[in-house]
Amino acid sequence: MTSPNDAARRPRYLQVREQLVARIQSGAWAPGQLIPSEIDIAKQFGVSQGTARMAVTALVAENIVTRRQGLGTFVYEHTREDELERFARVFNGRERIDADSRSWQPVPAKASRVERRELDLVAGCKVLRIRRVRVRDDIPFILERISLPEALFPGLAAHHELPDMLYGIYQRACAVMVVEAEERITAVLADRSTAKALRIAAGTPLLRIERVARALQGKPVEWRVSLCHLSADAHYLARLK
Repeated sequence: MTSPNDAARRPRYLQVREQLVARIQSGAWAPGQLIPSEIDIAKQFGVSQGTARMAVTALVAENIVTRRQGLGTFVYEHTREDELERFARVFNGRERIDADSRSWQPVPAKASRVERRELDLVAGCKVLRIRRVRVRDDIPFILERISLPEALFPGLAAHHELPDMLYGIYQRACAVMVVEAEERITAVLADRSTAKALRIAAGTPLLRIERVARALQGKPVEWRVSLCHLSADAHYLARLK
């Protein structure tokens, strides 16, 4: 546990960064909203403009805010195009595959042991489960199973249909901003249930992409397992820098 003295010894720009994050988390600054200039932030927090710039630059690097040349700095807002660019990793040649979805309404359930582990939940917590088939040219392509901590997504279960890209609705409807994700990739064989959903033979090789998405402060907010039936022209691509 961090003591007040430890916090005071942290670099000043990190202290300012944390206070800016707190404003975004509280909803004081909405998605897409212009935030104060670095000069104004410096005045508000009693720091130099250089310190304010370092705090804002840290938020830009973490995809919490975004700079727009000549306009200022804005709270990051998830859009369909941006979510596809940042989080879609299945390609056809050099083009990302933008799959449509057939959605089911989120269903509340008691969190399983695996869901508790992946979402850092305690025993007795509930999750919302989403099961959907994503299609490409009307052909089933991906079976997705998504689990969300129910406490972070009040009202989401009332949605009878969810958009193809979910992070925008997480942010707009529930004030949950996904800033990063970790994926684990394995090869599996389709079981009977998955084969039926994807209209393929049981035992067909599939790519299994398991993702944990994290919000501000590194909190896990989504556990997603995608079972992908890749055709000959499709592949998973990650760029390493």
